[in-house]
Amino acid sequence: MSQFTFKMPDLGEGTVDAEIVAWHTKPGDMVSEDQLIVEVMTDKAAVEVPAPVSGRVLSVSGAPGDKVAVGSPLIVFEVGETASAAAEAPAPAAPAAGKPTAPAPTPVPAAVKPPAPTPASDPAAVKTAASAATAAPASAPRQGRVMTSPANRRRASEAGIDLTTVAGSGPGGRILTADLQSTGPRTAAPRAAVPDAAETTEIKVIGLRRLIAERMSEAKRNIPHFAYVEEVDVTELESLRTHLNHSRPHDAGSLSYLPLVVMALTRVLESFPQCNVLYDAARGVLVRHRSVHVGIATQTPDGLKVPVVRNAQSLGLWEVAAEIRRLAERARSNKATREELVGSTITVTSLGKLGGIASTPIINAPEVAIIGLNKAVERPVVHQGAVAVRRIMNLSSSFDHRFVDGYDAAAMIQALKERLEHPATIFIPTVKTP
Repeated sequence: MSQFTFKMPDLGEGTVDAEIVAWHTKPGDMVSEDQLIVEVMTDKAAVEVPAPVSGRVLSVSGAPGDKVAVGSPLIVFEVGETASAAAEAPAPAAPAAGKPTAPAPTPVPAAVKPPAPTPASDPAAVKTAASAATAAPASAPRQGRVMTSPANRRRASEAGIDLTTVAGSGPGGRILTADLQSTGPRTAAPRAAVPDAAETTEIKVIGLRRLIAERMSEAKRNIPHFAYVEEVDVTELESLRTHLNHSRPHDAGSLSYLPLVVMALTRVLESFPQCNVLYDAARGVLVRHRSVHVGIATQTPDGLKVPVVRNAQSLGLWEVAAEIRRLAERARSNKATREELVGSTITVTSLGKLGGIASTPIINAPEVAIIGLNKAVERPVVHQGAVAVRRIMNLSSSFDHRFVDGYDAAAMIQALKERLEHPATIFIPTVKTP
């Protein structure tokens, strides 16, 4: 018999640990080399980890939501002839006629189960019956390292529970939260009624949702946001969009406002390069980019992802539209690569028809600006000295006040507004004065 311990691999980019999102195997399973065994999440992206060898799974370390350090044991395989023999062993033959078979498990008599308390119940009798049904021989303190999560260690410490005396029901004897809940001192008597399972639902925050929560909290906590909202008359932009959709290439999808806004933004940033930067907090340096890599905030079944349209300033309108559509489809189908999800220098977010009147988007750190599109609606406004029905859309933007002054932010949004209200200028590069 030979065992092989596979440790959490180095996933690059300075990763020191990874969170387990989902196991695709369990102890006792036979796996083949390169077969998917576990999905993990780093601070950068989700990663599918394949089996390095073929063999039988003996144990796994960690449950979904746990973090495993790089270099720590992840899964133990039984490899070699022993594992192969176990996989090829025939199933037990059916018993011959006339031979006695093993008796079916006998149900536990109702008499040993603790009866539901009633006014006539004797509390002492109920306690005795419950103890008889659930009591187990006291186990000696376990030897060696106790396997559990840091959160469970904290819970045990707060509750005064000695983890070495707790029997773990998880893989390899790992102590789970449920094991702690059934162990240690209790300050309140058990409730007589069983809670309604439909009353509450607990959802563990893991994977991409955990990563989004951490990044949003960090961005809101560390970046002094300020918001700037401006309304834009997109009546002419809507006319152009409608015309282009009627004459679009046969292989092109329907054109939305988003590609037009991205095109206009790339032109505007030529005059406002201080908004197309990344802040390297570790070095205290602003990294200004000549190219515009636009992040497109995209809602997916797994949560919010931001695929990146790279070098948007060098693409034509239909190329931008096609790239946004391609990236969104890959993000929603969970096929986007890490390279497609990182490296944006400014982000555009849109809630489409649900966009509301205004919003205060959170900056996608380490960027310093984000532009939000709200819902475009027709309403009466004063236009050229008369009341007219015009199509109005608000732009909701947020800026990092450490590096973008209010005046510069307002000037940039006004320049973007001018391009969108006169859409022919979207296709004209900024003329730079000597």
